[in-house]
Order: sequence, then structure tokens, then C-alpha cells
Amino acid sequence: MLVEITEATHDVLLDIAYATSNNFTGAPVYTRSACYLHPDAVECLDRAIDLAGRQGLKLKLFDAFRPSEAQWKLWNFRPDPEFLADPRRGSPHSRGVAIDLNLVDRDGTELDMGTGFDAFTPLSHHGSTEVSAEAQRNRLILMGLMTTAGWDFYRNEWWHYQLFNARARYPVLSDTVLPAPMM
Repeated sequence: MLVEITEATHDVLLDIAYATSNNFTGAPVYTRSACYLHPDAVECLDRAIDLAGRQGLKLKLFDAFRPSEAQWKLWNFRPDPEFLADPRRGSPHSRGVAIDLNLVDRDGTELDMGTGFDAFTPLSHHGSTEVSAEAQRNRLILMGLMTTAGWDFYRNEWWHYQLFNARARYPVLSDTVLPAPMM
């Protein structure tokens, strides 16, 4: 059901944050670094990759499918509904239809977005004018690419995009749907 996204198959950079300690929990959440999406999301991802490439940019993915077990771990660590979906409702990530990402230039350098990934602060909001003009411009470039490719955005996180009506259209999935566990 889910499609694996790799650097070779999709011409993206992968830095799966929850497979490392470089995330807001300070510890790995996944035991295996992998990136999966629902086929509907892959179609939108492919369009975004093409659009970014036309601008001399590339996508760097931090997270995609997040098993429901991982959503619970994140929620139990920091139950903050402004930045995390309550696992009782289910996250678009746990449905395989959300990605967290940034843009990189030709040299692989991340574009300045004013905050890092998973910075749970109002500065992370798409519309924040408290970040530099360059960061605001880069956020708008990312939003333009992603929304043109068919993604919806979450206003509190410049890095988060998801398919429209995710909760109504896609079921919550656990680690058991994967060919090899991530948890």
C-alpha cells in the first residue's frame, strides 16, 4: 500500500529526523530510517520534485509516513496540539499522506527558513513576519511549489504539508503495514 521513497528513486535528499537524536525528543523514535508515502501522496511529491528542479532546487525530507506507534511516542513526550496531532484523532503522517521537508540549493545547502525543523514556536508559523525577509521569501517559494503540486499546508509549521481532507480519506496505519518495521 505504501511506496518507499529513496534518494535514488525520487531524486530527493533524505534526513529522517526521527531515526536520529536530531529531533525534539533528543532520541531516536524510529529504529530504522525509512521514508514511505501513500501512492496519492507520491503523485504530489513527484510534481513537487519536478517543480523544484525547474527552479534549481531539491527537496530534503525529514519525515513522511509516521507509524501510529511513533505518533503516540511523540505525543507522550510533548502533548502540544499546536504542533502535534493528537494520536486519538490520528495524524496525516500516520496515514502516509504528509511530509516534513525543506528546500536545498544546487550545493545541497538548506534554504534559510528562519527556524529549524520541529521548532515548536510561533516563529515556525508560515505567516511569521518575525523571521528575516529571506526566510519569509523561502517559505513562500516552498509553499508555492508544494501547493501547486497539490499539497495542503499546516499554518503552524513551515515544513509540514499534507494531502487535503486526509482524516476523512485515509485510515491511520501502524508499523505493521511496512515490509520491515521502523519501530
